[in-house]
Amino acid sequence: MARTIAIGDIHGCSTAFEAILNAIRPRPEDTIVTLGDYIDRGPDSRGVLDRLIQLSRRCRLVPLLGNHDQMLLDVRSGKHPIYWFLDIGGTATLDSYGPGRDLSLIPDEHFAFLENCLDYYETDNHIFVHANYFPDIPMSEQPISMLRWESLRDTNPGPHDTGKTVIVGHTSQKNGEILDLGHIKCIDTYCYGGGWLTGFDVSTEEIWQANSQGTMRRP
Repeated sequence: MARTIAIGDIHGCSTAFEAILNAIRPRPEDTIVTLGDYIDRGPDSRGVLDRLIQLSRRCRLVPLLGNHDQMLLDVRSGKHPIYWFLDIGGTATLDSYGPGRDLSLIPDEHFAFLENCLDYYETDNHIFVHANYFPDIPMSEQPISMLRWESLRDTNPGPHDTGKTVIVGHTSQKNGEILDLGHIKCIDTYCYGGGWLTGFDVSTEEIWQANSQGTMRRP
């Protein structure tokens, strides 16, 4: 039976990501929805993007774009100065590509991957988004600022008009536990800061968690 599994904010924690994938063992028929923020803060953003590209050849990968990923693209396009990116954890990202801290060290393949990420993903029963949403607006009409940047700590929305359960990241749960509000489940469990990276099967609600050293958490 095909599974739909969401994975929370990875933030450069490639060892945790590898451990989660080894535990999940994605099959070609599975859909893996990654909720964005692949880079920054953790030690190996390059390794995370390499692994995501490999994963896309192994199963159906649905990658969403996070605000940190967006910032990197905006710096590359000249929309924002590079120090804005460095201030939110971008130094660790550039360091993962080698000495020099220069955007030119990042392969075109990695930029192409980020440029092709989605703003949201919707199924019959679930909505997947990086950050947040307005409950009374169709997902196709949501402002990017809400999808990418708005924390649940600032705006805690009610159920979406579709009645679908919304799976989000972005608002880090520093206790390492999934925030379950019924209509919203936040699975950013603060891996880079000492918590866990979370994988979540949206049908069975099976959970996989690994820390930045790759140690799996017992259920």
